[in-house]
Amino acid sequence: MLEKCRNAQERWGGVSDIIDNWLDGRQKLISFFVSLPQQNVQDALNDKIQEFCQLMMDYISSGHFEVYEQLLKQGSEFNDGSLEKAQALFPNIQNSTDAALDFNDLYSNFEGITLQQMYELTCQLSSLGETLEERFALEDKMIEILHIAHRERVFAEPQV
Repeated sequence: MLEKCRNAQERWGGVSDIIDNWLDGRQKLISFFVSLPQQNVQDALNDKIQEFCQLMMDYISSGHFEVYEQLLKQGSEFNDGSLEKAQALFPNIQNSTDAALDFNDLYSNFEGITLQQMYELTCQLSSLGETLEERFALEDKMIEILHIAHRERVFAEPQV
């Protein structure tokens, strides 16, 4: 997951400040996610999970309320079917949003830990990791459809 994020940053870095900031947020989210299983239960795991939940909610909000909006606006400027292709991705992206919100609801105020809660957290983190990886792939596909594909057309058009 971390390597795929680096690849996305290399491919689309510098294209747009909003996308750059969003991909930086993705990098932080993934790095934090990867570090969670190594956290010592006695060393403020609650704080780490709450911080992870905040990073995840910031990333998802930025996607829904900034990045997707900008990408859809760019895609609407071309009548080539790209907008419809990108919009077809949204139901699956929404499924991952729902999973992230559910995780946040369960763990953003996570206090104390029992063995049962630790087991449930481990299972939830594993499932969430798979869901986020799918989401990132869908988001990358949306960037490809709505931004990168049109970049060549915009720069190739003669300036009047």
